[in-house]
Amino acid sequence: MTDYLRSILRSALNQFDLPEEDLPDIQIEKPNQPDHGDSASNIALNLASVLNTNPRSIAEKIVQELEYDPKKIKAVEIAGPGFINFRYAEDYLYDELQLVLNQSRDFGKTGTLSGKRILIEFVSANPTGPLTVGHGRNAVLGDTVARLLEWTGAEVDREYYFNNAGRQMRILGQSVRARYLQELGEEAALPDDGYEGEYIREIARALVEEHGDSLVRSGGITVFKEKAEQLIFEEIQATLQRMNIKMDSFFNEQEVYDDGSIERAIETFREKDLAYDKDGATWFRTTRFGKDKDTVLIKSSGEPTYRLPDIAYHANKLDRGYDQCIDVFGADHIDTYPDVLSGIEALGYDRSRVDVIVYQFVTIVKEGKPFKMSTRKANFITLDELMDEVGSDITRFFFLMRAPNTHLEFDVAEAKTEGEKNPVFYLQYAHARIHSILRKVEQEYRLEGAPDLERLTHESEKKLIKSIIRFPQMIQSAAESREPHRLINYLDNLASHFTSFYHDCRILGEDEQLMQARTALAKATARVLANGLTILGISAPDQM
Repeated sequence: MTDYLRSILRSALNQFDLPEEDLPDIQIEKPNQPDHGDSASNIALNLASVLNTNPRSIAEKIVQELEYDPKKIKAVEIAGPGFINFRYAEDYLYDELQLVLNQSRDFGKTGTLSGKRILIEFVSANPTGPLTVGHGRNAVLGDTVARLLEWTGAEVDREYYFNNAGRQMRILGQSVRARYLQELGEEAALPDDGYEGEYIREIARALVEEHGDSLVRSGGITVFKEKAEQLIFEEIQATLQRMNIKMDSFFNEQEVYDDGSIERAIETFREKDLAYDKDGATWFRTTRFGKDKDTVLIKSSGEPTYRLPDIAYHANKLDRGYDQCIDVFGADHIDTYPDVLSGIEALGYDRSRVDVIVYQFVTIVKEGKPFKMSTRKANFITLDELMDEVGSDITRFFFLMRAPNTHLEFDVAEAKTEGEKNPVFYLQYAHARIHSILRKVEQEYRLEGAPDLERLTHESEKKLIKSIIRFPQMIQSAAESREPHRLINYLDNLASHFTSFYHDCRILGEDEQLMQARTALAKATARVLANGLTILGISAPDQM
């Protein structure tokens, strides 16, 4: 319906004879008050400054010129200062409900981004330890945005970017070597800032089992570092799989050093007078891109800051032919990722092809108190431990409940609450309850022929239909905004509408035609709940 409303409004705007660039976007939204109709547009208000005219008089002119199908639109009204409100026709509701029943598992999918290739880079934790709850929001957010984009027709690849070199990995190797020696009764101390987790001892034990004491006299750390990387990555991938996440590719930062991308980037910057040397370091003229200060790309020690390989990596992604690259970053990147965007612009790429999702961090609350985490000091909660305690469905759901740009407090006690007070169970129970009703119908009746959906005339029935058919629009909105919590809010609202419908409208015990129509409405509701939960990466059980 949204596309249809935009098309008839655009036709009505021709009367103003405005150039295309002066026409504002035609926004269609659901009114806050149900009494105001089913859809609304503020186009008249947005045109007021362009036409220098009262918005209500503009709305009147638009409505006068509107040509619409009465089988789709029952009424068009003007409200307030100039909002144009639309009321759907009953025929449209029944036709759309039938479409839901026909499309079933595919209902909600659109071709909006058909033909577009999108790469989403997320998680991207270096292999220095198991994934913690600190990585969980990143992982679930990235995967769910990927699912939303796939439902809008895009071809999406999920990529994990990592660095297995540098100081962190060196300390990891040294930590494993120290624990290996200790396992064999040798004197050994952890390095400064060494990794203290039990997982380090487990890696050391694996090396003892594989090599015995043959590595005791080895002065290097390569074998220790490589074993740690191997086992940690195996655990990371198992954790992601448990969360219903599968990466399509892994990209090692070392590749942009080996293929010369780093040198080519610096050379290009120098050619464009965007890089210079000062105090032994190499600087990037980020002041040319609106920043207050220039930025160091290579330290005086000769070690690049992370911005330089990140710039080369993004160039690599765009060179692979993706129409858009999406990064999922924590709030600690909010001041630094613009430098990467400036870098790829300096290399000649369109920076608008890179989109960044910045999310706020997560606080785990246990027994009413925040739980502080540190990977090195080993007082962290791993994602596996969290899933052991509350389950993978609840873990995913709670990470998605809030807008990415808001702080998330993950209350373990709330997550473990049983029954419909738990927001995850509320949706799953709604789906299971509908299937319980459908099983009773199948046991007592033999349904034949197509249901007469025009029997659905009760106000609760129509409200539920309107809620159901908004599903594709909601997916589109959540995909465009990169905000999966919008889908959760929608599904919660849908489940509430079904509860009202089931309270007001009996299914069993009515005449057969009405019972069959209401059964079809229940099936459509269950299908949308199941499709929505699938996008969220959460199971939709038929019974609980």
